[in-house]
Amino acid sequence: MNKKEIGQRLLQIIVVLFGVSFLTFSLTYLAPGDPASAMYEASGIIPTQEMLESARLSMGLDKPFLMRYIIWLTNCLQGDFGTSFFMHREVVVLLMDRLIPTIQLTFFSLLITVIVSIPMGILAAVYKNKLPDYIIRGLTFFGISMPGFWIGLILLYIFALKLNLLPVISSGMGFQKVILPAITLAIAMSAKYTRQVRTVVLEELNKDYIIGARTRGIKESVILIKHALPNSMLPLITLLGLSLGSLLAGTAVVEIVFSYPGLGNLAVSAVSTRDYPLIQGFVLWISLMYMIINLVVDISYNFFDPRIGKKEVAK
Repeated sequence: MNKKEIGQRLLQIIVVLFGVSFLTFSLTYLAPGDPASAMYEASGIIPTQEMLESARLSMGLDKPFLMRYIIWLTNCLQGDFGTSFFMHREVVVLLMDRLIPTIQLTFFSLLITVIVSIPMGILAAVYKNKLPDYIIRGLTFFGISMPGFWIGLILLYIFALKLNLLPVISSGMGFQKVILPAITLAIAMSAKYTRQVRTVVLEELNKDYIIGARTRGIKESVILIKHALPNSMLPLITLLGLSLGSLLAGTAVVEIVFSYPGLGNLAVSAVSTRDYPLIQGFVLWISLMYMIINLVVDISYNFFDPRIGKKEVAK
């Protein structure tokens, strides 16, 4: 991507964020219930009518919808996403507190996925329709089919309750507290990635330049490592980018099973308590991360495949 295209993509990100902000604010505005009443209910307080009126006034609920949106959006542009109804803390602070554990979980999940899926996918492609291929494809079938919460509960039962090797609750930082949630997420992702790696490598191995290299007597290992694998990277980078975005958004089910303090757990808590400022801030946060990650992935294509950059220059 050249500078002009990057500028266009950044402009698209800004436009999409405005659209997401308006849609999110509209949906929370149309949601049933009174935000002032929800704030007191989340705190376990039974409010009087005077308390509700005072809260509505302080929250700006007496203003028209469009004016409320403009005020909220202006504050967001200044880095103020409001205050959580339930936790009574700034939304930005809550999101930042959960970001580090989420990044840690994302890193270990992707690391395990890459270490497992790439060798297994290559092995399945090299031994297509042979015993190793059948075994790997069978394992990936079970990996994709098993629900994440079920895998998490099984791992908890074995490693935390029976073997007593790891903690039951994964709150806090540290390798021991993140490894079980990371393995749970990596099992399903590894199964999906293994199939993708197998498909992409098989496509490359059947191309004309690979067949020509074989006829010239080049070793199969050299063909695989120096030619097939580098040309198979682009689809895998796209998948990694999508997985990175979804993991940074938080994987609610797995985080709830392990009581992991990530963004997904925070989002579920916000929805269950009707914490509208936290929901709005979370949606904007995730939308921005997704679009930035996609942009970085598109830019990285030029480094992994210089032919893309040459084609753009030729245009």
